[in-house]
Amino acid sequence: MIPIATRIQGVEEYYFAKKLREIRALQISGKPVINMGIGSPDLPPPTEVIIALKNSLLDASVHKYQPYIGLPEFREAVSSFYQKQFSVAVDAASEIIPLMGSKEGIMHISMAFLNEGDGVLIPNPGYPTYTSVTNLVRAKAIYYDLDDTHNWQPDFEKLEKLDLSNVKIMWVNYPHMPTGAKAQKETFEKAITFGKKHNIVIVNDNPYSFILNDNPLSILQINGAKDIAIELNSLSKSFNMAGWRVGMLLTNATFIKEILKVKTQMDSGMFYGIQQGAIAALNLSDDWFKSVNKIYQKRRELVWQLAEKLNCTFDKNTAGMFVWAKLPKGKTTDFAVDELLYQKDIFITPGHVFGSNGEGYIRFSLCVDEKLIKEAVDRI
Repeated sequence: MIPIATRIQGVEEYYFAKKLREIRALQISGKPVINMGIGSPDLPPPTEVIIALKNSLLDASVHKYQPYIGLPEFREAVSSFYQKQFSVAVDAASEIIPLMGSKEGIMHISMAFLNEGDGVLIPNPGYPTYTSVTNLVRAKAIYYDLDDTHNWQPDFEKLEKLDLSNVKIMWVNYPHMPTGAKAQKETFEKAITFGKKHNIVIVNDNPYSFILNDNPLSILQINGAKDIAIELNSLSKSFNMAGWRVGMLLTNATFIKEILKVKTQMDSGMFYGIQQGAIAALNLSDDWFKSVNKIYQKRRELVWQLAEKLNCTFDKNTAGMFVWAKLPKGKTTDFAVDELLYQKDIFITPGHVFGSNGEGYIRFSLCVDEKLIKEAVDRI
């Protein structure tokens, strides 16, 4: 048998890839499973986006290779969007590159900055891909605790006590997934100061800013942030374009040049039509966010009812498209999730998927039609 590469030893298949196969098998067998685990928007993208894609298919250059750094119009749209939404000035020519979703950015950044054995600060709980990619590049995952007593914000005093001599990257993610904790300017300020002090690249993964959030923040709003920080963003959640695989990476020109050394070996540019659709989305008025959030607000109130029926506790002052709920004392996460799946045909995500600090919690997705959420409530 041919041995596998050392880099994938210990890297497991993505949890949702495995679980979705199980759910599909249950559904095929006749089980009416309501999937409330996945954060894949079920709502359509803006009409303007679809029209822009269709119209682009007649353009002369639509089927050619596209620039690695994206169309100038795309980068200008991203720059204008950041100026409008965050009051952040980003140079369209040198400080932006497109991504096939934020996952691609996580890999590109890790490959550009990390050598084997380098340390990476990863939130616990946090997005599992931070750990998977760290393992793939054979760096060392160093987990820092987040908990509800600190509103799921990093404890920088505790971080200062760690051996940081070999740490190269710190991942932060606000609004936070899975807990929904909102971004705080103070957290970003401390992160930038921390990064500069220890020469650590601070990466904020920021795809949830406009979902049920009255105060969107970017880490790039902090003075001097661009010197040490990178921000990832995506149209997947904000504009219901998850399957389009379109996002962006923003940072200083020097970092961009280094990351492009990786990116230019990994793809041959983003499809022209997708970029045109993204441009249309980024140029929309805030009425789009208001209309989408009305729907998510109704859904979230129903999910709160569901969580209450399960005797869970939760914070209502959160952002994003999930509800993070604490199970009753004495109930384990796996038991609660399996009980719902096999007795009530409802799938929710176990909190420990996101790290050991997620044990005792479950996560509900709001990417489910109101009728199905009401049906889930009735089943309980």
